[in-house]
Amino acid sequence: MRPNSTFAALSIGLLLASALQPASARSAREEIEPSEERIFPFDANIPGCQDADVLEKVATQFAEKEAKYWNSSLTIISYDHVERTAWRPWGLDFYPRRFCSATATTSDGIRRKVDYSVRESLGIIGATWGVEFCVHGLDRSLAYAYATACRMARP
Repeated sequence: MRPNSTFAALSIGLLLASALQPASARSAREEIEPSEERIFPFDANIPGCQDADVLEKVATQFAEKEAKYWNSSLTIISYDHVERTAWRPWGLDFYPRRFCSATATTSDGIRRKVDYSVRESLGIIGATWGVEFCVHGLDRSLAYAYATACRMARP
């Protein structure tokens, strides 16, 4: 190979490598625009993990999912050991979300861990906050939803 063609091949390789760099990889000097300062901003005003409305929404959606998809009458009857596990773990430029975990007692008397997140703009047509959750041992569609042991429901 001639020296000029080697240089050209190396340059093209470096250019391709930089173009294929994952979006999540950032330089230390890169400017971060907080989601609250965007043209259509988020306000990061979402309820906490222990908020009664959040826990009720998880319980209601859980009961609906059990009845609709699994023909089950299982419900969540109480929570304890509610704690926040992360707040905006991927940085200020991602939409606000709070990750939580709790121990839930279901109507069959079994205590199960629940991982859930409260996220801005996930409610009805993006107008309010919403929740996503996974109840350990009851994520029956492992290949489609939250994978083994609710791994995908956590940060």
